[in-house]
Amino acid sequence: MQNTSIKIAPLSQTDYSLWLVLWERYLSFYETTLPTHTTEATWDNLLNQDIAIYGFGAWINDTLVGITHVVLHPNTWNTSDCCYLEDLYVSDNARGQGAGRALIEYVYNFAAQKNCNRVYWTTQEGNSAARKLYDVIATQTDMVQYRKNL
Repeated sequence: MQNTSIKIAPLSQTDYSLWLVLWERYLSFYETTLPTHTTEATWDNLLNQDIAIYGFGAWINDTLVGITHVVLHPNTWNTSDCCYLEDLYVSDNARGQGAGRALIEYVYNFAAQKNCNRVYWTTQEGNSAARKLYDVIATQTDMVQYRKNL
C-alpha cells in the first residue's frame, strides 16, 4: 500500500531524539550495539556539512517513521562519486506503506543531484521483507562481500 502522505526530508538538529529511537531499533534489528560515543559521532557527522555523510527521514503525519544514511565517496572505476546507502530502517508499524521505497527514491534523486554514478547497498541474505522491495527498485549484483574488522 503506497502512502501519499509520506514526506522525506534531511534530518535536522531538532530530530535527534526521534532519530535516536529509530537508530536504536535499527541496531537491535541487526542484533548489535554501539558505544554511545559512536552513536553521537554518527549523529554529528550526519549534520556536518564538511563530511560527505547525509541523513534523511521519512515522516507520516508528523511522525518520523524511517531513516536512511548515505555516504558519498570517490571510486576507481569512474570519475564521479558513488553513493553508498549505508543504513535504512522503517518502523515496524509503518512497513508496507511505502516509506522504505520513498527513502530510497529520495536517495536516488539526491545522488543524481550530487552527480554520483550509482547508488548501492548491502543487506542480510535473510532480510526477505526488505529484499522484496530491493528486487523491484534495484538490481542484485553477483558480488560477495568479505570483511575483516580491525
